[in-house]
Amino acid sequence: MFIASQRKTKTRVLLAKAAVKQYPLWFIVPGAIIYIVLFAYPTFSSFYYSLTRWTLFDVEFIGMDNYIRFFSEPSLSLSLTNTFIFAFVTSASKVIIGMALAIWLSGAIFAKSYLRAVIFFPALVSTIGVGITFKALMAPEKGLLNVTLSIFGVEGPYWLTEPSYALFSLAGIEIWKGVGIATVIYIAGIAAIPNEFREAALVDGASAWQVFRRITLPLLTPATSTVIILSLIGGLRTFDLIWATTGGGPGFATDVLASVIYKNYQAGFYGLSTAGNVVLFVMVAIIIYPLSAWLNRRIVEV
Repeated sequence: MFIASQRKTKTRVLLAKAAVKQYPLWFIVPGAIIYIVLFAYPTFSSFYYSLTRWTLFDVEFIGMDNYIRFFSEPSLSLSLTNTFIFAFVTSASKVIIGMALAIWLSGAIFAKSYLRAVIFFPALVSTIGVGITFKALMAPEKGLLNVTLSIFGVEGPYWLTEPSYALFSLAGIEIWKGVGIATVIYIAGIAAIPNEFREAALVDGASAWQVFRRITLPLLTPATSTVIILSLIGGLRTFDLIWATTGGGPGFATDVLASVIYKNYQAGFYGLSTAGNVVLFVMVAIIIYPLSAWLNRRIVEV
């Protein structure tokens, strides 16, 4: 009886230990299910559906025809150029402006917390709301921007309806909206730099520029890498801001790859638009992964 009781006790202990080990796994299951259903399955199934002509009720396998048609789009060349210009201009501007604002807001200035909140606020506003608002502000005749310029005797351009201005006007809106996130990332990066480095450099007679160039800038490489990667991904995939303001116009002047994909979807070419999404996914991956690896190699260890 005693031996049997000991065996039962050991069995219960082993089962209890096994349950304790498996207990944390149950917290992963809900997130894993959501990830598989909403991200993994749609992502991998899109590769198959890009090879088909499909509707909600029918699927017909057509091979590479969708890709051939997509790369034959008349507006594809211009949309790719616009995508790269938009992504590069917005990313570079967010790095430069975000770093400058972060250095300023990390100093001893009046109302620092308020100014940080003001700069970050646009990032909290809906992109569609921002697009509609700036569409009104940049209206050629009655827009607040051109009305203000006319007070000073300046005739404002047609910001969103002139092909030579439209894309860069949209880039300016995106910079205004997204620079707050870049600034916050840089503020966190500056706060992580030990003060001893700056103090030692100043004691040795280094100027403010030398401190920035030799200490602050190299040690901000992780923050810069993060800002570049996030900004590039957002710039290459941009759609909602452009669609809310210009719809890709005037003509095809502000068409980007995502807007071309959406126009095909609107026209009922679901397989063709799926192929476009796969092209966009591959393009972003080809650019971002090597760039991320190169930037990570340049990070300076503190």
